[in-house]
Amino acid sequence: MLVLAVLAVSYASSMRAFLHQRAEIAELKAQIDERKAAIDDLEREKKRWQDPAFVQSQAREMGYVMRGETPFVVLKDGEPLTTGATLSDPDDLPERTPTAWWVDAWSSVELAGHPPKDEPPPATTIDGSAEEQDEETE
Repeated sequence: MLVLAVLAVSYASSMRAFLHQRAEIAELKAQIDERKAAIDDLEREKKRWQDPAFVQSQAREMGYVMRGETPFVVLKDGEPLTTGATLSDPDDLPERTPTAWWVDAWSSVELAGHPPKDEPPPATTIDGSAEEQDEETE
């Protein structure tokens, strides 16, 4: 009996070590699979960056323009709209009473006949300061 008990204890400790090693091997194989998947994703991303059309689209998203193109920035209340900006719902706008088209046309004719006098002329350069624009008008 004593011999059988000693053999059972020695086999039990060996079996415990065997099962622990099997679990560790399974965990390491899972890590290897995850890293292979990450490597595959990076390889795909690397191939995408080899495509000139993809590089151009990424540059446009960052705000770059091609040579000869004129960039425009949409402003709302003097501030550029961000990429996350949302438009308001037309149903939420206040109700306006519609006016006839000839009312708008006539106000345009009146404005053309009597333009505002005290407004400065439009700026000729975008990057000029306000002082430079004042000197140009004088």
